[in-house]
Amino acid sequence: MNAIKPWVPATAALLILSACGGGGGNSSTPAPAAPAPAPAPAPAPAPTPAPPPISTGSDRIEPYDPSAVATASAPVAKDALAQASSTTPGQGIAPAPAVRRLALGALAPAVADKTAAAATAPAPGEPRQIGVARGLADTATVAATQALLRWSATDRGTQVAALAFDSAGAYGVRLGVLVRGLPQGAVLRFYGADAASAVQISAQELAAVAARNAQGGADADTARTYWSPDFGGATTTVEVEIPAAAVTSAVQIAVPRLSHFAVAPDAVEGAFTTKVGESGSCNIDATCRPEFSSESRSVARMIFVRDDGKAYLCTGTLLNDARSSTTPYFLSANHCLSSQSVASTLTTDWFYRSSACNTSNVNPGATRLTGGATLLYATATTDTAFMRLNNPAPTGVVYAGSYFGGVATQSAVLGVHHPAGDLQKISVGTVQRYSTCVDNFCQTSTSDNGTFLATTWQQGTTEGGSSGSALFLGIGGRRYVVGQLLGGDASCGNPGGADQYGRFDQPYRSTLRQWLNPGSSQ
Repeated sequence: MNAIKPWVPATAALLILSACGGGGGNSSTPAPAAPAPAPAPAPAPAPTPAPPPISTGSDRIEPYDPSAVATASAPVAKDALAQASSTTPGQGIAPAPAVRRLALGALAPAVADKTAAAATAPAPGEPRQIGVARGLADTATVAATQALLRWSATDRGTQVAALAFDSAGAYGVRLGVLVRGLPQGAVLRFYGADAASAVQISAQELAAVAARNAQGGADADTARTYWSPDFGGATTTVEVEIPAAAVTSAVQIAVPRLSHFAVAPDAVEGAFTTKVGESGSCNIDATCRPEFSSESRSVARMIFVRDDGKAYLCTGTLLNDARSSTTPYFLSANHCLSSQSVASTLTTDWFYRSSACNTSNVNPGATRLTGGATLLYATATTDTAFMRLNNPAPTGVVYAGSYFGGVATQSAVLGVHHPAGDLQKISVGTVQRYSTCVDNFCQTSTSDNGTFLATTWQQGTTEGGSSGSALFLGIGGRRYVVGQLLGGDASCGNPGGADQYGRFDQPYRSTLRQWLNPGSSQ
């Protein structure tokens, strides 16, 4: 079903978020519990756009495409804490004798089945789960981990040791490394099958992550736990490199658990619609609609790990600020990500779309960004999560524009998202009404007090994994973000269902403008 898709309409006025639907349906009949995907319909003509709201231009921030500007873009503005918390590319150097291998068997069938069911039909108010936590008794404590490390001298005058964790059957593995202490100059390095494609983070950077997590309210162990990226396979290795003069007992780390991806977030071989998670056949390949290329380049697939070790998928959008500073402000949903400790685990996949219209091949330019994010604002009222990525956005992105004026009902809108974590899709639809949504119940409201925009689709739909994706409103030939997806009951099997998008204008005016448009009175 949908994004986070949570609801089913209870009455014409009161909507209940369903397990995987968008946001309040527009009919009084609940969607079928397990509808069969409808055949892909012939593309319908895009709806005629409603007249744009009358505007002087002071109610929006324009999109920004750095690649279209001849001059160099401004440097990313980061605070001191953010500068000390990013990952960098690296290369694994541990020789085979220095690598201790730890093998876990396959997940118990009941656990695997439960995770797959949660991915297919997320619970109300939950994003699409793809990973389950697995406890690691052999490395649960610092003492146990120290006993397993095999130290080896390197030809560059350092010492190195590594632990390789194999979780049988996993589509990806993220290690939860508890860092109690590291000697000055230490580096943690993570990699999968290819040690040459490692991601590394220094002891100083790890301390910055822990400090930010603690400032965000995390307890001591949660704050100090660093979640590695995944590398698309059953094995992830953590490598520790320390200076030659450092004592190995100063390496005080443990790996109490890992997140085992029981559901593949990526495309698999076969037809375009046969993905693990199977996004519906009515979804529209974003590559087939080049007129939406700017919006496509603003949107990324999100993978993150919650404090309990479970991994999830959502969608987010890069936002421009009034200065076009290229600061990587990023918008998603509060129900996806609402704490700093979870924001620190965020990885984003950019340009994750098909290489050609309706093909199963992934765009070769797809890029993963690690390093997490700094959570700046989160609220359930409009289901908003607003953050700043800790690493610069990749080359080729567009910083989406945003609109904080009124949105007229019957306005034509666009959704760009990753249903089921699949290659990027688009949806074309219409804003039907304003809603107020509390605890997965949505009720028809007015523009004065409504906190969500109820939207139906003429082309495409949304599913679990689409959660947090932006709703774009066209004004004068450009498109601007006006909300982010909570959920609903729209699906290929229920094309008349509606999705709910948290209003962007309300958090912008109350809080977000201090980052996006400092000094503005709007």
